[in-house]
Amino acid sequence: MNIEALISKAAGEAVKTLYGMDATEKMLQLQKTRSEFEGNLTLVVFPFVKAAKKSPEQTAQEIGDYLVQNCTAIDKFNVVKGFLNLSIGDGAWLSLLQAIDQDDHFGIVSPSGDDRGVSPLVMIEYSSPNTNKPLHLGHVRNNLLGWSLAQIMEANGNRVVKTNIVNDRGIHICKSMLAWQKWGNGETPESSGKKGDHLIGDYYVAFDKHYREEQSQLQAQLVEAGMAPDEAAKRAKDEAPLIKEAHEMLVKWEQGDPEVRALWEKMNSWVYAGFDETYKKMGVSFDKIYYESQTYLKGKAKVEEGLKKGLFERHDDGSVWADLTNEGLDQKLLLRSDGTSVYMTQDIGTAEMRFQDFPIDKMIYVVGNEQNYHFQVLSILLDRLGFKWGKELVHFSYGMVELPNGKMKSREGTVVDADDLMELMVEDAYKTSMELGKFDDITEAERREIARIVGMGALKYFILKVDARKNMLFNPEESIDFNGNTGPFIQYTYARIRSILRKSSRYENSSEAEGNLAPRTSHLAPRLSDKEIELIQKMNEFGAAVEQAGKDYSPSGIANYCYELTKVFNQFYHDYSILNEPDADKRAVRLVLAKNVAKIIKNGMALLGIEVPERM
Repeated sequence: MNIEALISKAAGEAVKTLYGMDATEKMLQLQKTRSEFEGNLTLVVFPFVKAAKKSPEQTAQEIGDYLVQNCTAIDKFNVVKGFLNLSIGDGAWLSLLQAIDQDDHFGIVSPSGDDRGVSPLVMIEYSSPNTNKPLHLGHVRNNLLGWSLAQIMEANGNRVVKTNIVNDRGIHICKSMLAWQKWGNGETPESSGKKGDHLIGDYYVAFDKHYREEQSQLQAQLVEAGMAPDEAAKRAKDEAPLIKEAHEMLVKWEQGDPEVRALWEKMNSWVYAGFDETYKKMGVSFDKIYYESQTYLKGKAKVEEGLKKGLFERHDDGSVWADLTNEGLDQKLLLRSDGTSVYMTQDIGTAEMRFQDFPIDKMIYVVGNEQNYHFQVLSILLDRLGFKWGKELVHFSYGMVELPNGKMKSREGTVVDADDLMELMVEDAYKTSMELGKFDDITEAERREIARIVGMGALKYFILKVDARKNMLFNPEESIDFNGNTGPFIQYTYARIRSILRKSSRYENSSEAEGNLAPRTSHLAPRLSDKEIELIQKMNEFGAAVEQAGKDYSPSGIANYCYELTKVFNQFYHDYSILNEPDADKRAVRLVLAKNVAKIIKNGMALLGIEVPERM
């Protein structure tokens, strides 16, 4: 039962009966009554004043009288100028509570693929790692946003394909390969005891260290020979022996050199094994993974095809460009003069492969805001090339994650490693729980599992509660707090409710055990308190929160809803006893309330990729 829909329909009938007016759905929208006024929902009557030919106050009074007489959900009303504040009766609230209780997936719309029609297919790209380094804090935000967005889109009735594009080719990959060749001495993940992505990342850092040393030496020599310092620095950057060797290796890779390709495949396999381990810890996965080494040639072919159709133009030096001046942009390079591709070309090739693999209705790219212009251009180019979703592709643009001590730099080895961060969060959760005495009377294995759930929940919630468009400062210490707007605060409330429900089963000798609570609401008619009504109303908003999060592509909307629901429950729990309530009917209703708050918390947090523990 949807109380808002019921009242909105009745209000439409009132306006039609009283004034002969056919009100639109937009005119009949209800909003939550402001806290300083009595009521639960408010109808703005100004759209009907002209048809009524009466003052806003008189119009509201007449509509209110009609609703009390003709809508069973309305108990009473009051008028404040042109605002009709409606109070919903206890019977309607109890019926709504029963409807929530009987729907395990309340607020979530499942995708359809039957006679109702096939749901839209949404593809979401996230992660996009390079195979020359392990995942870091920036990747953590990307992956958590992408995974959560996939759950939210699916909860809005879409079919979803989660995809990843791995940047497995290019000069940055050759840097790690060359460094391993020079200084690796055959080191492997097995011989070193390191994860493969960490091992390769170490060699990427090593390359940069040696390259800087060579640049410094060469620059000094050039300056000593009489060259200006700025020109010497530029020359040294391009002509240092290491970077020239790396470029030579890249050319060999492009030409398919067997030895270089074999090394590339071996080192990439180490990285992929490391990535898989990190993704598993993070709780994310993909339905399909693409690799740039497989897509860039398709991109080049697609650009050549566009060139023949007159969509692009070739300059005198052989390079290929897209003229975007009619769209208010500039010209965009698609193929260099030597025929090599750029990132834009690779993205076109990846889009071609995806379009062949899946009947995509909407494409969402989860990529940082430094690429805003790139995706503006990509959308135009894909539309020109005939991709039906190109013009409407969504760039889910998010801000950077910064640390209390500044930004991260991969090549200098100053990143916050994703594996280290997750391990730190779990360990901090363990220590904090031990200090607060929350781990009494459970086994060490249970403590470790709860610490994992709480630590990862703290990390995910701290990142996802922030509006994705904003830059954020990540502070691990603030995220693990059992009070305030944090993951552990919400998880602890869930665990507390589960404890209440377990005790209720023993306390009532199973007569009000979880499975037997729903039938009790059908004949209960206790007087509900304002806090109980507020809680039912807040639970009822879950579906709207899921729908809005899907429209806005906003995991933070779900995080904020979960926090608000948790706060409302804790305020209720502070003022009203559940298990010690002497009135059996009131006690039963409160148990149903608690049970369904826990259900919605669990379902809501799952949309963020966050688990909730049965006890803490």
